Amino acid sequence: MTRRTEKLQEFIKEQVSEIIQQHVRDPRIGFVSITDVEVSADMRHAKIFVSVLGDEDAKSGTMAGLDSALKFIRGELGRRLEMRYTPEIMFKLDTSIERGSRIVSLIRDVSRGASHDDDTAPTDRDDASKKP
Repeated sequence: MTRRTEKLQEFIKEQVSEIIQQHVRDPRIGFVSITDVEVSADMRHAKIFVSVLGDEDAKSGTMAGLDSALKFIRGELGRRLEMRYTPEIMFKLDTSIERGSRIVSLIRDVSRGASHDDDTAPTDRDDASKKP
């Protein structure tokens, strides 16, 4: 990936985040965080990964709101970009944060289970104290 592509991805991430927070007035759009942006090599397409806080209904509503505001967001982005072409943008739901918290929760449950098993397991001292 070239330095120019990296800079474009970061710029799109910052600008689209600001556009969504301050200029999009769709009530379906809840708390949205842009987690990543991937721009194609020819810089004509951009995938914008978003994380949405809430349940499945909130996520689907937010994604529908973002899809509805896609033309507006792309237009605003085009005004801010100093490029001949504004990339076609596509929003993708990023569930990596949820998967990560689920994994942490499972690890925590397993470690708690292991510590509880250790409390009930006989130790060498218990066996030694039973001998006459």
